[in-house]
Amino acid sequence: MASNRHLGRIVALQTLYEYEFRHSDEAPVDVPEIVARNLERYKDEIGDTEFVHSLVQGAISKIDELDEALQPLAPDWPLAQIARVDRNVLRIGLYELLHCQDTVPARVAINEAVELAKSFGSDNSSKFINGVLGTAYRTLVEDQDDGKRTKV
Repeated sequence: MASNRHLGRIVALQTLYEYEFRHSDEAPVDVPEIVARNLERYKDEIGDTEFVHSLVQGAISKIDELDEALQPLAPDWPLAQIARVDRNVLRIGLYELLHCQDTVPARVAINEAVELAKSFGSDNSSKFINGVLGTAYRTLVEDQDDGKRTKV
């Protein structure tokens, strides 16, 4: 059985995927309702539902900044051309790298994103995710100005 947080990341990925698919300026999406519906399937396995809610809300609230940071990390792939699943795995991984470093070690964030890509992406997704997030870690997290992490 997958860990509590791994299942939480699966729910977050499902939610972000649906959000991106359904969201438009004309039709806002009820994100808490989507999270609640997606959590229902795992209600007995996921005790830390706050982790899922914060991951989803955090990624959505920073989506433009995350996308802006991701684009130069994969310059040969415009974000719009990256598969929707891979794009949302990258968003989750980058969000955790940049904004959850106090609770999620960088290696865990990258490894979890790679595992999501293996489970839900295409054959090459995990290598792509690992490469992009590895570069993100080296350029956005390790390269610190005056001991402070660069944040999106």
